[in-house]
Amino acid sequence: MTAYAIGGTAMMFLGFKDTTLDIDLVFENEEDRDIFKEAIRSLGYQEMDGIKVYGVKRNKPEMFKLEDERFDLFVVQVIDFIFSNNMRKRAEQIRQFEDNLILKIADPHDIILMKCATDRVKDKDDARKIINSIKIDWNILIEESKHQIKLGKDRAVFDLGCFLEELKNKMKVDIPKEVLDRLFKMVEEQAKKKQKD
Repeated sequence: MTAYAIGGTAMMFLGFKDTTLDIDLVFENEEDRDIFKEAIRSLGYQEMDGIKVYGVKRNKPEMFKLEDERFDLFVVQVIDFIFSNNMRKRAEQIRQFEDNLILKIADPHDIILMKCATDRVKDKDDARKIINSIKIDWNILIEESKHQIKLGKDRAVFDLGCFLEELKNKMKVDIPKEVLDRLFKMVEEQAKKKQKD
């Protein structure tokens, strides 16, 4: 079975965090997630309500908790984003656990993109940490947000633009003005196209 580590889990494997109590995984299908759920249930994990963490957002994960540890288990859709084939290809770092689980680690660019799906301060802090730690290829973020629109996620470019603008203005993260200009120009074009339709 293959799963993709996202969020704080991926950040830990990539060296951006020392530890995480939330283990965020994306599965390619329901069957794999169901097998994984049975395995963690057998270890004593109990199902919990995702509204407490994610509010009323769509595509919340199925969540399981044991003491302070929590698994957030998604299938392809992660809140307002789709874990696309491009994201899967960029997940180059791999960890294997026995013969049962291959864990692919999400690319830092994709972690940033998925962090903009929530309003949590810790997600903004995580994105800031990534941006301040590595050289960001802004084209990857822009192109993936455009690709998300093709996959039916109409708000992807807008959400990324607002998220990066907030990081720049409120948290003083170095986001190039040209990147924000490109994103908001794309939003404008998207709005004009919708008006014509």
